[in-house]
Amino acid sequence: MSSAQARPRPVWPARALARGESVLSNAFGGAANPFHHLGALAIYCLYIALVTGIYLFVFYSTNLEGAWRSVEAITHEQWIIGGVMRSLHRYSSDAAVLLLALHMLRELVRLRHTGARWFSWLTGMPLIWIVLIFGISGYWMVWDQLAAWVATASARLLDWLPIFSDPMGSSFVSNKTVSGRLFTLIGFIHLVGLPIILVLGIWFHLLRVRYPRIHPTRKLMLGSLAGLLVLSLVVPVTSHAPADLEAVPGVLAIDWFYLAVFPLQSLSSPGTIWLAGTGGTLLLAALPWILPRRRQPVAEVHLPDCTGCGFCAEDCPYGAIDMVPRTDGRNFELEARVNASLCVSCGICTGSCPSSSPFRQRTPLTTGIEMPHFTMDDFRNELDRARDSELTGDRILVFGCDHGVDVEKAEIGTAHSMVLPCVGLLPPPGIDYALRNSGYAGVAVAGCADCDCHHRLGERWTQERIERERQPGLRKRVPRERLFTFWAKPGQEKDLSLRLEAFSAGLDKASAPEAPRLAIRRTGT
Repeated sequence: MSSAQARPRPVWPARALARGESVLSNAFGGAANPFHHLGALAIYCLYIALVTGIYLFVFYSTNLEGAWRSVEAITHEQWIIGGVMRSLHRYSSDAAVLLLALHMLRELVRLRHTGARWFSWLTGMPLIWIVLIFGISGYWMVWDQLAAWVATASARLLDWLPIFSDPMGSSFVSNKTVSGRLFTLIGFIHLVGLPIILVLGIWFHLLRVRYPRIHPTRKLMLGSLAGLLVLSLVVPVTSHAPADLEAVPGVLAIDWFYLAVFPLQSLSSPGTIWLAGTGGTLLLAALPWILPRRRQPVAEVHLPDCTGCGFCAEDCPYGAIDMVPRTDGRNFELEARVNASLCVSCGICTGSCPSSSPFRQRTPLTTGIEMPHFTMDDFRNELDRARDSELTGDRILVFGCDHGVDVEKAEIGTAHSMVLPCVGLLPPPGIDYALRNSGYAGVAVAGCADCDCHHRLGERWTQERIERERQPGLRKRVPRERLFTFWAKPGQEKDLSLRLEAFSAGLDKASAPEAPRLAIRRTGT
């Protein structure tokens, strides 16, 4: 096998992660793999926390004296609904923290935090703090022994900062010093202020992402809700004794997802905790610049081939292409313009351009928009070299990508591979050309797993173009029985080999493609 151009494969942590995730994909399918929807699942859990929180607030007493009694009434007097709602509120909030941490770790391992993606990574850092503060303030609302401990521990941390004229800890010396107004303020922050800030933070986090997935699949939503419901019924959440600042609290059941920082105060000082938290956050935020990756050249527009159709701007996963008024005087209204700071060099725009056809009679071959490191001329030349060296005939051409299943490791002797930056770069006429002009018996397209494209939408757009659900679509004349798609992760090369063998065995019964079209190429631009 050979490839059009040697490119680095995913690093070993990403490959190890992919192998682990493959187990879930094989069991539930790529679309229902929770690791493909960690960010969306985190938002979904926050939805659940919001809905259950609204229900709890209807019966909640916002004054200091009635807070604990109202929570107890919700938990025990209306256990079937209120108790389950309270438990759902707690466990969905915990799940959101876990999912956020996994989402961040996964993006880091897959190196999807550098280059043009720095903005989403950087704006994700404040969301972690917002969610943690959100959860901590929620524990105040119960006003039991755990809440009193959280309040005094929070006061010690906040008093280290030079932001209060009077020490906050003085408000929790005894039961009489606790201000009802302070309790009302905490309630307002938890019920109104932080939800608004969180929604704005999520919006800002997704600002540079087109077609963001903020809702997981229905299977995942129902499965997650069912799991949280079972947990709520089996291990219901209950309160401690009423808060008493003048008594030594007993054994406290700590929520380690939100309250892990407070036990650390007995091992260190507030200053050390603030230094560790702030330093760790700044270090994470700076990772795109501390460990940068070599950036590929961004997409380039060739105005002589651009008709201003807007397909590239529509398909770009990161909004890196704008359609602007024409500047070259040609009889078209718009032209494409690439924002280099947003481009991730995936090449999906090339696959969406109607001019990206190897059938065009031009040497060198150019198109409306393409990648300088993998041009349409490179693409056609690779196909022609295979034909001229008699590597085709009964052979299969396998289009792969840099980040999905490694097509070069698929063990089948009748296959020739071409590795693209992303399968979304593959123009539909390229499949037709491989069958008609290059003489391949069949074409296979193997990219990232379903709902897990490294560049977000390459696998989805390619599948829709093949099925003629998205423009430019694959022509009807292409015999579909000679086309095979396989979406998988690195490490699933054996599965690909088996599928390719079965595909190859069935090609003898497939209808023949149309005869190759002879063309005299025109040199020049």
